[in-house]
Amino acid sequence: MFDCLQFCYFNLNDSSKMIMPMKISGSTYLILICLTAGLGGFLFGFDTAVISGGINFLRTQFQLSAAMEGWIMSSALLGCVSGAAIAGWMADRFGRKMVLAASAWLFIISAIYCAVAITPTHLVIARLIGGVGVGFAAMVAPMFISEMAPAHLRGRLVSLYQLSITLGILCSYLSNAWLLNIAGSTRFGNWMDFYFVDEVWRAMLGSNAIPAILFYLMLLLVPESPRWLIAKGKNQQGLDILSRINGPEKAQIESEEIIATLKEENGSFNELFSKKFRIALLIGLVLPFLSQLSGITTVMYYAPAIFEKAGFQASSAMGTAALIGFFNMIFTVVAIWKIDVWGRKPLLIAGFGGLSIALLAIGGLFSGGQGTILLVAAFIFYIAVFAATLGPGVWVVIAEIYPTSIRGRAMSLATLSLFLGSTFVTQTYPLLRESIGIGMTFMLYGLVMIPALFFVIKYIPETKGRTLEEIEHNWKEKAHQKEEKTYLTTT
Repeated sequence: MFDCLQFCYFNLNDSSKMIMPMKISGSTYLILICLTAGLGGFLFGFDTAVISGGINFLRTQFQLSAAMEGWIMSSALLGCVSGAAIAGWMADRFGRKMVLAASAWLFIISAIYCAVAITPTHLVIARLIGGVGVGFAAMVAPMFISEMAPAHLRGRLVSLYQLSITLGILCSYLSNAWLLNIAGSTRFGNWMDFYFVDEVWRAMLGSNAIPAILFYLMLLLVPESPRWLIAKGKNQQGLDILSRINGPEKAQIESEEIIATLKEENGSFNELFSKKFRIALLIGLVLPFLSQLSGITTVMYYAPAIFEKAGFQASSAMGTAALIGFFNMIFTVVAIWKIDVWGRKPLLIAGFGGLSIALLAIGGLFSGGQGTILLVAAFIFYIAVFAATLGPGVWVVIAEIYPTSIRGRAMSLATLSLFLGSTFVTQTYPLLRESIGIGMTFMLYGLVMIPALFFVIKYIPETKGRTLEEIEHNWKEKAHQKEEKTYLTTT
């Protein structure tokens, strides 16, 4: 398998040389790279939310139990866990670009398999395959951007990945609504009726193949990460790419800084678990998991079904879900605009605090049977807070707190934690909904945000405006100061 992936990787590089005989450089080149990596985020968001339009049809057609419904919804997340578990090792071993190419093919295979699935078991397998692709893209794409971006723009550019996720979510809602409209008003008189009318969920789930193919084609135009190339001893190749992005003078300085930093690293998991990176490891494991306990995956997966429970008609529920997706994207733009101004830590503090208020309000409105307008307003407030804070903030933090030589494997653990949190919330939501009700479920999510807020206050450092190498040196200095303090105390 890995031999095939290596073949794919080298052909990707060769293809890029053939496709772009005239080199582009500077900000244009950087934008191309970020847009391509962002397509990985788009596929992540699209795949995450597209099932929301089909779950009611699947529940009826296959007479799904709450447990089986949970499996179909969370199977993609289980695939994400598997993908994230190995993506870091693969990214460090074979390169960032190769893993992104593999994710594109997994998305394509999954979408086609979903469209032709015969049983719920087939759907679970198909979504597992797509989930592995999500795990690859979710782990590697933000890291790829962070390794390309200059320090003063890194927060904004990594946040573009989150914007791509929200755009994917919005497009999935809009495409589901469009396909639902076709199913209710059109007959083709041929085989298309089966996919677009009689069992429209097949078209919904299969539509992910289109952006996946575009993602693979765009990967032909981008380079490998210069930091990865330098870490593998390909210093000149890395310098050439840095020069195309930042110009030769800045590239030379950055290249020398990367080389000097790499000499202090051994690139093993032992380094990640060493004392100097212990807090970074703790942040990478705990912060992503806590962010998912806000119930964001539940809202994205079940938004139409939740609004139907609140009294909306099916078409109105789908439209309201699209409205939520729209505000998700808009407030992510706010985060991109301000994250390098406000900083990472204040953003996360505001996020966990605001989400606690929003979730408690949603839970109270559901439990009290209040009007639908207030409920929609509460959901908009909830999604606005998440999109402007935790959505981009978590990805930015975990993409920049680890050393270059082990960043892939370290981010793999962080992304694995995020998807374990997503899987847990998605799998348990149908059971909580049936046992304690939707209102109490959201109030439970709100209460969990309070200890998460205190975790951020105590452990998250501010990293805005620092190069990745400066952040790494800061961890080492703190560890050294702690050792000196311990030594002085004991002597």
